[in-house]
Amino acid sequence: MKKKGMSVKFITQAAVIAAIYVVLVVIFNYISFGPVQFRIAEALTILPYFTPAAIPGLFVGCIIANILGGAIVWDVVFGSIATLIGAIGTYLLRKNKWLAPVPPIVANTIIVPFVLKFAYGSEGMFAMFFVTVGAGEIIVCGIIGMILLYALTPVRHVIFGDEK
Repeated sequence: MKKKGMSVKFITQAAVIAAIYVVLVVIFNYISFGPVQFRIAEALTILPYFTPAAIPGLFVGCIIANILGGAIVWDVVFGSIATLIGAIGTYLLRKNKWLAPVPPIVANTIIVPFVLKFAYGSEGMFAMFFVTVGAGEIIVCGIIGMILLYALTPVRHVIFGDEK
């Protein structure tokens, strides 16, 4: 019998994913922020493919990581929303593993350049920010994220249970 509401398993998975996201941003702080971003933690946006618990986990992890990284309030809000949109999109496209990394790539490539330009006043053209953020997201989500997806697939039932 399934209980209504969030289960302990769901909350635990979300918390662990949030913690891993924060640790990855803190460890790789020097490349996680700025006009040229290579946020290794964004590879975790592939996790909603396996479990819906990754959605709040990634969102909360991004909020905490941005705060700890010294981001201004607009970056904390809109950068985290970009990650949330990407995570929800990945979950919605979970039937096709090849599409799983697309939503975080698109969400961050569209939203983060506006944060860089208007919140931080970064010098440069929007086109440059779209290219630098998009390239970083393609590498992190599209390549590293897919490697993570393939590495976790054989053990998904052990790690995530019967979510899929």
